[in-house]
Amino acid sequence: MGKLFLALARGMAVLGGIVLGLLVLLTCLSVAGRVLNTALHGETAQSLFPGLAERLLDWGVGPILGDFELVEAGMAFTIFAFLPLCQIAGAHASVDIFTARLPGRARRALEAVIEWVFAAVLVLIAWQLWLGLLAKMRYNETTYLLQFPIWWAYAASLFAAVVAALTGVWVALARLVESVSGRVILHSDTGPEA
Repeated sequence: MGKLFLALARGMAVLGGIVLGLLVLLTCLSVAGRVLNTALHGETAQSLFPGLAERLLDWGVGPILGDFELVEAGMAFTIFAFLPLCQIAGAHASVDIFTARLPGRARRALEAVIEWVFAAVLVLIAWQLWLGLLAKMRYNETTYLLQFPIWWAYAASLFAAVVAALTGVWVALARLVESVSGRVILHSDTGPEA
């Protein structure tokens, strides 16, 4: 079961990485287009090569329309896509100054409690995204510039959040078994035992 969740988490992280890479490319192209558009409207371009400058401007050289809407929607998905791998690998930021001195059994019990709280929060987030998705669909809300339905972004984020919630619950169960049995199921930073 651990290998299944690890493969799912890695797949989501790869998908999140692809989307993040595309968002970075989109942002770079939009900024470059904005800079080029400003330069083409400038005195230098208008005096040195006015015909070329006008032709490029007519072709639409400039920022990408709705770039911030796409980045906003894509980043929400990306964040949720990275959560499962972060959860299964135990890669969340933690301060263990006081817990490092606890006996192994007490530390494992505390980890189990923390994982259950985290799993509950992930389930709550997924539930709230579901309710938000239904509301956005009901009211047919769209983005301002591109006019694409906002529920599309909610659906993508919900998919990733459900995977994160399922992974969180599995990790919490694994930590509970570890605290009760003393057996190691999840190694920190590597995920399930092979």
